[in-house]
Amino acid sequence: MVEGGVTKPDKTEFTECWKTTWKTPYIMRLALSAGIGGLLFGYDTGVISGALLYIREDFKSVDKSTVMQETIVSMAVAGAIVGAAVGGWMNDRFGRKMSIIVADVLFFIGAIVMALAPVPAVIIVGRIFVGLGVGMASMTAPLYISEASPARIRGALVSTNGLLITGGQFLSYLINLAFTKAPGTWRWMLGVAGVPAVVQFALMFTLPESPRWLYRKDRVDEARDILSKIYPAEELEGEIQALKESVEAEKADEMAIGGSGVFAKVRNAWGNDVVRRGLYAGIAVQVAQQFVGINTVMYYSPTIVQFAGFASKQTALALSLITSGLNAVGSIVSMAFVDRYGRRRLMIISMFGIITCLIVLSGVFYQASKTAPAVSNLESSHFGANSTCPGYLGAKSPSSWNCMTCLSSSDCAYCSNGGSVYSPGACVNSNDDLKDKCGAEHRTWYTKGCPSRIGFLAVVLLGMYIISYSPGMGTVPWIVNSEIYPLRYRGIGGGIAAVSNWTSNLIVSETFLSLTEALGSAGTFLLFAGFSFLGLIAIYLLVPETKGLQFEEVEKMLQEGYKPYKKKNKKSSNSKDDSSS
Repeated sequence: MVEGGVTKPDKTEFTECWKTTWKTPYIMRLALSAGIGGLLFGYDTGVISGALLYIREDFKSVDKSTVMQETIVSMAVAGAIVGAAVGGWMNDRFGRKMSIIVADVLFFIGAIVMALAPVPAVIIVGRIFVGLGVGMASMTAPLYISEASPARIRGALVSTNGLLITGGQFLSYLINLAFTKAPGTWRWMLGVAGVPAVVQFALMFTLPESPRWLYRKDRVDEARDILSKIYPAEELEGEIQALKESVEAEKADEMAIGGSGVFAKVRNAWGNDVVRRGLYAGIAVQVAQQFVGINTVMYYSPTIVQFAGFASKQTALALSLITSGLNAVGSIVSMAFVDRYGRRRLMIISMFGIITCLIVLSGVFYQASKTAPAVSNLESSHFGANSTCPGYLGAKSPSSWNCMTCLSSSDCAYCSNGGSVYSPGACVNSNDDLKDKCGAEHRTWYTKGCPSRIGFLAVVLLGMYIISYSPGMGTVPWIVNSEIYPLRYRGIGGGIAAVSNWTSNLIVSETFLSLTEALGSAGTFLLFAGFSFLGLIAIYLLVPETKGLQFEEVEKMLQEGYKPYKKKNKKSSNSKDDSSS
């Protein structure tokens, strides 16, 4: 999963970034201190995937209710939608520094509330708090880094925030794995997020406010003092003049599009043909990014691995670590290829890979369910007549039951055969006593998925899915949204598209487990393949290539109306791509 803006740097910019920050470490200190917000963002959105396994174990009401599980996961996303909106207002009113500090307080409160939660409802409250922090961090951290960075290395520094988000997700899986044997398991997993929040809170008090925000508030001397620590003396006056012109132009643009009121900006943006067509493209890629099902993998990957037949929570977490690592690597791969092959082409290739993986993954889950071990009457009665699943006892044709039939019956679990997990096993009541008896006989206890000889293919395909997703649909939609709108509408256009992304994220994360209950794992992934196909069509029809185009060229293309089958005008094919600056 990638949320938050991305400014695309090139290789030269990375080289220049290394040289500049080596000479002026203060710049990197600003970027990394603010970037902890991205790390928290990634950690708090990723950690719940593993913690949920143990929350289900401690609270039977959660284990028996998919809606409760979905709510625990998705309330962070709901909080993020509100947090992003409030964060935008706070950024303008109180400054970037104060917004980051408030986000840290929210992260810390949420972590402590979750770690000490006596009941599931309190976990949900804690998730809302961290969600508010996530939303504010997604808006503020890249903005602060951008405004406190020299223009020539801005893209490279802002990209570190995106890497810290995926790095935070990867770290959350490592922490989950580390605490699987610790007393309190999920409480430690969720509570650890309070540590980096405290670190960033302390660091931000030693750092300055964004010079751009200070300048807008007519605190020119303070802005100059900060810029003098960022730029060499010979560049200082030129940068201050550039900042002055930029702020004046920004204020003029605000007046041109209806002042600073959000509703006025939205109304005027939608009434503009160029912006509206840009929004069609920008919203299409953001909705498609979520409806390919990426956050079902990032939020529920250990559960999905259990669906594939790996009953051990530790094994599920270890295998899920692979998908998170591949997502982080994919973010780096995208930086190398997005300017070489273009945004549109990379997304289309990515979507073909995603659709293929989802269809094959659906087939693997379908085959696994059909070849699940049978239920044996002898094995089921082994633990006592009163222990056998009532649904199995009352079935008209119990001989047709297999492990998947057993798990789909209310309050039933499957205890594998003592000789081989692939031989017929027992369908019994799902309770702790029987689980302990099953384990005492060195059998395996299944509640989410069944033993399968092809279950490993599901893990392989999840990895291939991430490899297909991350370099294309993972990062490119944010790049497109930074380039598709006329400069004066870039903020409002990107904001509308970001809200569509978060909203789609909420819908997907709040419905995934319910879909698996209603359609099965195979049907659910096939449904996401269908959504991905619709997304592919939308991208083909609505999203132009913006690689190498000036803002004016993009605006002219949208003014004429983009047509995917229309031949390109090659006169600007060699244009410099400065749209990320």
